[in-house]
Amino acid sequence: MSEWWNRKKQKMRKYNKERNNYTFFDFIFDVLYWIPDLVFLPFRIIFWLLRGFGRVAENIFDHYN
Repeated sequence: MSEWWNRKKQKMRKYNKERNNYTFFDFIFDVLYWIPDLVFLPFRIIFWLLRGFGRVAENIFDHYN
């Protein structure tokens, strides 16, 4: 039984290594992973730009006081 099991494991390992197909479900998981990044990216860019302009303005006004 042990010998049979070892042969079966070796065949399955070889089969799984050779099988590198990009399936439809892989695509769905990739899309679901990237949706939050794509949605929040514009808001993050706007936030960082406003924060940067705010700091520049604060430094300008602090410099003249």
